[in-house]
Amino acid sequence: MTNNRPLIAHLCLFFACAFWGLMAPLGKDAMTHGFTGLDMVTFRVAGGAVLFWLTSLFMPKEHVPKRDLLMLIGAAVFGLVTNQCCYTIGLSITSPVNASIVTTSMPIFAMILAFLILKEPITLKKAGGVALGCAGAVTLIVTSAAATNAKVGDIRGDLLCLGAQLSFALYLSLFSPLIRRYSVITVNKWMFTYATVMILPFTFGHVSAIDYASIPVSTWLETGFVVVFGTYVSYILMMIGQHTLRPTVVSIYNYVQPLVSVTVSVLTGIGVFKPAQGVAVVLVCMGVWLVTKSKSRRDIEAAQGGER
Repeated sequence: MTNNRPLIAHLCLFFACAFWGLMAPLGKDAMTHGFTGLDMVTFRVAGGAVLFWLTSLFMPKEHVPKRDLLMLIGAAVFGLVTNQCCYTIGLSITSPVNASIVTTSMPIFAMILAFLILKEPITLKKAGGVALGCAGAVTLIVTSAAATNAKVGDIRGDLLCLGAQLSFALYLSLFSPLIRRYSVITVNKWMFTYATVMILPFTFGHVSAIDYASIPVSTWLETGFVVVFGTYVSYILMMIGQHTLRPTVVSIYNYVQPLVSVTVSVLTGIGVFKPAQGVAVVLVCMGVWLVTKSKSRRDIEAAQGGER
């Protein structure tokens, strides 16, 4: 069983990112046939809270001190509330192609925040990676600003999706030690509960006013996929992969999302893929690759220790 752990971890990461890649076109379609971005955010956080609490009933109980419970509120703000609100509402405005391309920029934000918060060094590779990633993001945003067709993208949605990546990078930089102390189920049941408590007062009136009888079955199925596979299952699979594989390996799977999303979006006619978007993909992916291949502070200190 131990020999199979790396294979299982790779499969978990692949399916997690594939589900996230599918979530963009399916979620976009659901938000054009009955639901709004606010509705989808509410379904994701409330649905995730219910699923994680149900799962926790069958798992070993973990005691979480009050101090950590309070810190998990902050984790919920950056890891779920801001992240999911920005991404889901951004997706409802822009194209699923652009939304999925933007998600690959998260390691670049993580590197910048690691420098500012954790004092990780900025190497030449990292600086070059950030420059390429920024060039890709600018290319995408300029393309959206000039677009007359919503299928190409919308600058407001692109910026919101970028904000979602920044928020999640902040969550990883500030709360990684806390998250690693507990199981994925324990962490997520509290984070999703806090997120629901924070979001529901602002969205309950909107969600309760939906004419549910008029919502097509296909929209319900797409929303179910977003909640169950794009949220609950993907969060679990990603954490399993992260516990076994190195962060640099984990980050490579970011490239699966745009591949799946772009393919499905173009085939179904939800989005279109322009040459400028292709340039943005190449620039962002090259930037992420350079950032993840560069040495961390620990690597540099280990090398210096070996030289002595």
